[in-house]
Amino acid sequence: MIKAVIIDDEPLARELVLEYLRNWPQVTVLQECNDGFEGLKAIQQHQPDLIFLDIQMPKINGFEMLELVEKLPAVIFTTAFEEYALRAFEVSAADYLLKPFSRERFDKAMQKLADATAAPAALPEVLDAAAREMPAQHNRIVVKTNGKIKIIPMADIHYIEAADDYVKIVTQEGSFLKNKTMAFFEKTLDALQFIRVHRSYILNVSQITRLEPYEKETYLAVLRDGNKVQVSKTGYPKLKEVLGL
Repeated sequence: MIKAVIIDDEPLARELVLEYLRNWPQVTVLQECNDGFEGLKAIQQHQPDLIFLDIQMPKINGFEMLELVEKLPAVIFTTAFEEYALRAFEVSAADYLLKPFSRERFDKAMQKLADATAAPAALPEVLDAAAREMPAQHNRIVVKTNGKIKIIPMADIHYIEAADDYVKIVTQEGSFLKNKTMAFFEKTLDALQFIRVHRSYILNVSQITRLEPYEKETYLAVLRDGNKVQVSKTGYPKLKEVLGL
């Protein structure tokens, strides 16, 4: 028996998936969800083998929700947005269905899962590529802290610091861990607002109050909250250019 969850803000889209699943009696739908918040809770509760997931949804989108899932199930994306799905998910073991999709296309996706067990091995890399194309994700970062989902506007970020396999998002409210790389944020964030000033730091230039000489042609950026961030020899020219110094 395959346990499944449907996550889509469109009731008709959920009904269509349920209708097509009548041909797949080995699949049991445990829950239908209207958005990513409900979807994440359902995944944590039921530990499904498979999810049907929309991309554009209220609150948080499908990509953001998947970033918060610790153990990924197999994923079939159901989306009306070709620009987000076609290029990105052809390289993953998961499948996508472009709305409106036919029963034949749905059955093809299900057969793919049945034939290959379709564990989304390449999904983290796919998510990184797709996330950079989602407009909403250029304006916010979604993290999970103490079992709750928090949406951090980019303007609230003071700096980002490397932390082993994670990065630390530092804000006025505190710091939050995110399972992403520094390179991902360096490519994703506004290059005029967030500068990679050190191998371990990406700095929001609007938070800088002054620069202090440090050692060996390096500097310390003093922030509004009093924190100091090291600026490397290679990072200083980039920062200097953006600040117009």
